[in-house]
Amino acid sequence: MNTRVVLRYAGLAAILLYCLAPFYWMLVSAFRRPSDQFSLSPIPDPVSVTNFTAVFGVDVGFGRALINSVVVAGIATVLTLLIGLSAAYALARLRFRFKNAVAAMIIATSMFPGISLVVPLLKLFTDINWINTYQSMILPSMSFALPLAVWNLNAFFRQMPGELEEAAMIDGCTRLQAFRKIILPLAAPGVFTTAIITFITAWNEFIIALSMVNDKNMQTATVAISRFTGAYGFNQPFGTQMAAGVVVTVPLVILVLVFQRRIIAGLTAGGVK
Repeated sequence: MNTRVVLRYAGLAAILLYCLAPFYWMLVSAFRRPSDQFSLSPIPDPVSVTNFTAVFGVDVGFGRALINSVVVAGIATVLTLLIGLSAAYALARLRFRFKNAVAAMIIATSMFPGISLVVPLLKLFTDINWINTYQSMILPSMSFALPLAVWNLNAFFRQMPGELEEAAMIDGCTRLQAFRKIILPLAAPGVFTTAIITFITAWNEFIIALSMVNDKNMQTATVAISRFTGAYGFNQPFGTQMAAGVVVTVPLVILVLVFQRRIIAGLTAGGVK
């Protein structure tokens, strides 16, 4: 094995270690006893599930927060796909003036930092009595996910030949039927990939959920973790926060590992004509 190959694998190993080390330490800390939470041992000894029991305690309300996160991320994903599919197909197939400008504006909206939108959204949602509601978290999440969804799906629709719809319409299909029966099934890898990315984006959203919700029963999992308190109300609950982080992260990791082939196919299929 030559030096270049060795250096390549060493670089990959270093990157992998850099990416996985924080997650490994979170996992190890989650299984420590509360009395051992400041230990520097790379392996918990003894292994304890006390932190996980505390996370799902009656007074914490973390189970309710997980349900809220599923509701917000799930609805945001469905609505983003419905709107994103229509917008992406229109950009890919229709010809109209300022088409490139519209596409550029859609991408430009994703560059605004979330913190810059908090104050105007807070004022708007206060005026229409949307504070402490699901829609106050879903709509802002969609505003961040839609540009990515439109851009990703647009790449799939553009690489599909227009003759597919023409042949379907010659056989008696309308434009909508051709899209639903022909184009949409062929774009399934892109749709699936976009759904996964959108769900993860909405699931991890923090600043909007923190600002728009002050009711404990409506907060999402990310906000609930940030508001954990210690046994005496003033000490830092590292163990329970680490355990909650594992609970929030592991489902996403499993989801990506199970569907990694579809995700990779979805990310690459739209790039080659």
